[in-house]
Amino acid sequence: MTAAERPILPKLVGERIKRREDPRLITGHATYVDDLKLPGLLHLAFKRSDSAHGVIKNIDTSAAEQMPGVELVMTGKQLAEILGPMPIGTPFPSPDHYAIATDRVRYVGEPVAVVVAADRYLARDAADAIEVDIEELPAVVDPEKAMQGEPAAVHEGFENNLAVPYVPGGTGVDPATMEVDNSALDKAFAEADVNISQRMTNQRLAPNAMEPRGVVAHWEPGKEQITIWSGTQNPHILKTMIAAQLGVGQHQVRAIAPEVGGGFGCKINIYGEEYTAAAISRKLGAPVKWIEDRSEAFMATTHGRDILAYVDLAAKRDGTVTALKLRLIADVGAYNMLLTAAVPTLTMLMLNGTYDIPVVRAELTEVFTNKTPTDAYRGAGRPEATYFVERAFDMLAHELGMDPADVRRKNFIKKDAFPYTTQMGAIYDSGDYETALDRALQNAGWEQLKQERDQARAEGRIVGLGLAYYVEVCGLGPSASLPTGGWEHAGVTIERDGRITATTGSSPHGQGNETTFAQMLAEQFGVAFDDVTILHGDTGVVKQGIGTFGSRSQAVGGTVLMNAGEKVKKKMAKFAAAMLDANEDDLVFENGMISVKGSPGSGKTFAEVASFAYVPVPLPPGVEPGLSDEAFWEPENNTYPFGCHIVMMEIDRETGEPRLTKVVAVDDAGTIINPMIVDGQIHGGLAQGIGQAMIEEVVYDEDGQLVTGSFMDYAIPRADDLPWFEMDNTVTTTPVNPMGAKGVGEAGTLGSTPAVVNAAVDALSPFGVKHVDMMLRPEKLWRLMQGGGA
Repeated sequence: MTAAERPILPKLVGERIKRREDPRLITGHATYVDDLKLPGLLHLAFKRSDSAHGVIKNIDTSAAEQMPGVELVMTGKQLAEILGPMPIGTPFPSPDHYAIATDRVRYVGEPVAVVVAADRYLARDAADAIEVDIEELPAVVDPEKAMQGEPAAVHEGFENNLAVPYVPGGTGVDPATMEVDNSALDKAFAEADVNISQRMTNQRLAPNAMEPRGVVAHWEPGKEQITIWSGTQNPHILKTMIAAQLGVGQHQVRAIAPEVGGGFGCKINIYGEEYTAAAISRKLGAPVKWIEDRSEAFMATTHGRDILAYVDLAAKRDGTVTALKLRLIADVGAYNMLLTAAVPTLTMLMLNGTYDIPVVRAELTEVFTNKTPTDAYRGAGRPEATYFVERAFDMLAHELGMDPADVRRKNFIKKDAFPYTTQMGAIYDSGDYETALDRALQNAGWEQLKQERDQARAEGRIVGLGLAYYVEVCGLGPSASLPTGGWEHAGVTIERDGRITATTGSSPHGQGNETTFAQMLAEQFGVAFDDVTILHGDTGVVKQGIGTFGSRSQAVGGTVLMNAGEKVKKKMAKFAAAMLDANEDDLVFENGMISVKGSPGSGKTFAEVASFAYVPVPLPPGVEPGLSDEAFWEPENNTYPFGCHIVMMEIDRETGEPRLTKVVAVDDAGTIINPMIVDGQIHGGLAQGIGQAMIEEVVYDEDGQLVTGSFMDYAIPRADDLPWFEMDNTVTTTPVNPMGAKGVGEAGTLGSTPAVVNAAVDALSPFGVKHVDMMLRPEKLWRLMQGGGA
């Protein structure tokens, strides 16, 4: 086939290409952890505490040990002889946390023993046969009471249950000494025309990934190596942690993330069940499997959010905000997990929002309670910040009788002010907030919506409008801000037949990287999309990596992939130049050919050049055979995508049932590789953000018992809970990476939650309501309407 006869390859970057991952997922041909079957596989089951807080007096495992098919039963004290306390990734002081409780239980669902048996059902039956004698202690449930040391201490040595006693930040705080100067803050509030004060909650949530957690560990005594399969978001971090806990070299550990059925941040952690499986497999010299059931997931997988804020805002009569102060209290549950203590600090970091506020101050306290530990959940600290700030701005607009859009526009950081250093220390890379606001207002028909709302009220209906603006920190990268390093790794190989195989340290669990990364490489090399394969999730195949969290796959993982590709492309140009007797700088890679500029018919096919690179006769001077290279890359800063969400809601006067009638989202994630995948990411984020506002909440009773321990009591959004999403985007590129991409995986959760609550408060404003805490239970809204806002 001549160059002229070759079909023209389509443009790929920026196109809506269907995810290549989906066929195997929807036809049942994918492999998840629970699909793995190994010869001699044993199964684990955990005996979990029914008590929220108590001293373990005795554990009787005799009945379990005598049951047929049971290979081993271990208590926490026995396991502690071969497995030390679990490591964390934050610098704050932390109590020892063993994979299985040794002397005291601190939340319902904490493991107290583990059973190893021939199958899962025998293991569960044996675990049920274990008898545990626990001397009950008072349950610490209310974080504000916990801060006073009441009613008990969760951990010895942590006075008043303070996990992080006091962290100030913002205006007047010296970051080196933490000394505080309140003069600017006091002056701003003293001179304000309007002061807004409100206690707000950002309630606890359960991540509820479609696939619960699971692990298979296989220690091979002859090789003295372990392979561990886990539904993890970061297999290389899993490998590092397992090696450290087992006391073996990292070369002895292979970690594999097969298909992962959703993560939402809760699968960043390395959990006690993974460490336990690895230690027991090594002890027995046999493979073991543990698969979490949904009841365990509610109790034992980390929860998200659960931050309480006392918000104070100072402003002028014209709507100019002069100061913002927040006192944050984070209920982190019973223990520090990998990033537990770090998540609330991200709330602090993002408290400027999209606004040029002269004085911003935050004070953070983290508190231990007898609940499941918290950690990252989609957005991880940033949705909490957005919610507090956007509710305060809406309360200001209501107080002044101003349009909520006008209050925000008046306080925006201007387009020409970037890069912008906030009072909280973040360096925003780029932004054009007014353009996205204008697009959202236009798409929603804002003025028309206000008229429709007012007409509905005149008819006796309860209708409200909500608007919220967000900015978030994404593309998490600089190593100074991440305990495991902030770089990413990629490798690119041109095979002998001209096809491309690439490896990435990013480990997707729904992000579509196999598709978007193939789009990028195919366009970079001018080859067909189907000729590119992306490998990930296996530390035996992918040399190094950090993982997928904080919307970093595209901004960091995509950048390093292109860097590795560029190295290989330059080398390939040398081979092509030798074949064409041309200057390598004059070559063009396009349409499956490498040819001289202006002479496409004189070129060589991509496959011909690849073949020559592996049998280079003669070998061009100064070039080694083969076409393979790798790259590491770390950004100098994070990225800061932003957007505006608008919601219209109607509340049933008779039942209090809220119903969304309109959702408009305009998001700016910088350069977009695949708009279809971006839309899917935002759809999911919107559903979860709306779910938090309207129907999701983890509830504990006063005894520390989990009340919402199943889908009978914990609701998640269904299709009929949501209206059609009207979506659009603006493009403000970032200078942080050469692609200009910012990240989008968490965007939908940030703007939607406050927009929904703002709509609810607007709807209830005729009843004197100024604020409603989430979630928006119909009973709560009905009572507000009956009580006139009391």
